[in-house]
Amino acid sequence: MEHAATLTGPGAGSAASAPSVPFFTQAASFAAVWPKIEANLNAMVEGGKYSHGPLVAEFESALAEYTGAAHVIGVNSGTDALVLLLRAAGLRPGEEVVVPAFSFVASASSVALAQGRPVFVDIDPVTYAMDPDAVPEVITERTRMIMPVHLFCQLADLSGITEVAQRYALTVVEDSAEAIGMRWGGTHAGLHGAGGVLSFFPTKTLGALGDAGAVITNDPRVGEVAAALRHHGRFGRTLDHFPGISNETVLPGLNSKMDDLQAAVLLAKLATLDADIARRAVLAAAYTERLADRPGVLRLPTVVKRQADTTAVFYVYLIEVERRDDLVAHLAANGVTTETYYPVPLHRQPCFAELGHRAGEFPNAEAACAHAVALPLYPDLTESQVDRVCELIKGFFR
Repeated sequence: MEHAATLTGPGAGSAASAPSVPFFTQAASFAAVWPKIEANLNAMVEGGKYSHGPLVAEFESALAEYTGAAHVIGVNSGTDALVLLLRAAGLRPGEEVVVPAFSFVASASSVALAQGRPVFVDIDPVTYAMDPDAVPEVITERTRMIMPVHLFCQLADLSGITEVAQRYALTVVEDSAEAIGMRWGGTHAGLHGAGGVLSFFPTKTLGALGDAGAVITNDPRVGEVAAALRHHGRFGRTLDHFPGISNETVLPGLNSKMDDLQAAVLLAKLATLDADIARRAVLAAAYTERLADRPGVLRLPTVVKRQADTTAVFYVYLIEVERRDDLVAHLAANGVTTETYYPVPLHRQPCFAELGHRAGEFPNAEAACAHAVALPLYPDLTESQVDRVCELIKGFFR
């Protein structure tokens, strides 16, 4: 899932007095891995297979090794991955999926696209993820699944969510689009229930040159059905749960195969992923150190350790500030681009108006929408640029 946010600020070259700090760039990172990408692209052209070909299969295998997933299904976007996962995990038309009210719209629109009904709950104000204690209040006889969304730098409370799911016999599917490299109890994000997804939107921790995504799962049926659904519902061989069917369209699917061009990029970048994650951690720590003397003015990220062997990964460095929009304007005027996550909570999005939610219904989600902003964070960022961003923030509050 893309998880795009609202881009704020003018981007590169907007401030005349000092070099700008873009919200995201990967020019230097691409330069470092370009020889490998070029070799992969040459192999693709020579082989003549450009979609759903050998490079996609190689990437799926490498990603399975990295995550520990038994099945990896490369698709054309994180959003399609969510739709296919929901369908493969057994969501039927009209059934309900519990979703946090604070996330990118695709977390909920994917449910609608899979012919389900999203049901919103409030978030934990520290982790920005679904509050497990809020879930039982919305469970009905039509509830089929719970979909936690792992945002920014850490996983949702999977222990609490799993306990609720088991108590009510519900299926857990994870919107783990942002969560590559994150683990809970040693198990990678997306592998704690029926399955999860990864997004390779260019700004993600592992980003492509365009849209791409994957379904990851340890459930063989979910993996096999998702693999068929990405290719118009065509199964290439006889399956136990569809006896007598071979290379026929059994389920209405999508044309959502991953392109080998994106696999060529992702294969090269996967080799540097752990180094990129470590660099992000260094930069996040630099932000925290430089902004720690602003208590009461800024709220900085807090990583919650609920489980041993839990790994945080800083995809986004999110702060909260009362005068968020004024700060954004100040940074933009000085050449620093930020992103607002997410300016409108899901229950107030026009596309979900028919669900009948009102303002104030999910206060933690609405507070985050009003106050949260992400600062630049990516491997190409320098510590001198972090210094500049922090000095501008401090200057604003002086």
